[in-house]
Amino acid sequence: MMLRVEQAFMDFGYSGLSVIGLAKACDLTARTLYNYFSNKEEAFRGVCRFRNELNIQRGFEAGAAVRAQGGSALDILSEIINIRYGDTRRVANASPHLIDLNAEIFKRCNDIVTEVALSFEDDLSKTIAELEGAGLLKYRTNVSPQQLSRALCNGARGVNQRLPPCPPSQLAENYREICQFVLSGGTEWLAPAPSSNKEKDDVMT
Repeated sequence: MMLRVEQAFMDFGYSGLSVIGLAKACDLTARTLYNYFSNKEEAFRGVCRFRNELNIQRGFEAGAAVRAQGGSALDILSEIINIRYGDTRRVANASPHLIDLNAEIFKRCNDIVTEVALSFEDDLSKTIAELEGAGLLKYRTNVSPQQLSRALCNGARGVNQRLPPCPPSQLAENYREICQFVLSGGTEWLAPAPSSNKEKDDVMT
């Protein structure tokens, strides 16, 4: 039922539906829908929580499957991130009402989005700690699993918000790239070169 409610919002947008219209789009009676939701906003919030929790569950399941197949830490974490963040984006991008729905998410569901984001970061940090314990990765000095988790999630959210938007077909590649840079570091820090003034002083002496 939640998938049908979600699809109705994707097809008609938030502003384009009444409770009666939502019930009809879901092939339900309004009375049946009222058994689950008091109003349209409650249904929308329910869909938001459902989609987030579903993708988190599927993400960790997918990561476990990659690990069982002998995947690396990069393979495992990239897959988790791709499902958790990518599936939501791929579903939303298929809707002609994407802008309307995004606005309603921020307006009506910010508490839910924040709650599931923090919960996911905590669970992901535990997975990272498990991978370290299994010898699949090693922390750099003064780096914690919580920091790595937060950086991975921030990077994934950045992929979703980049301009111009990342095409859905390229999301998995972009998430993997973010994971690779977070896990291995994209640069090597070098000592600064001597200043030109010092070089001149050395020549004069």
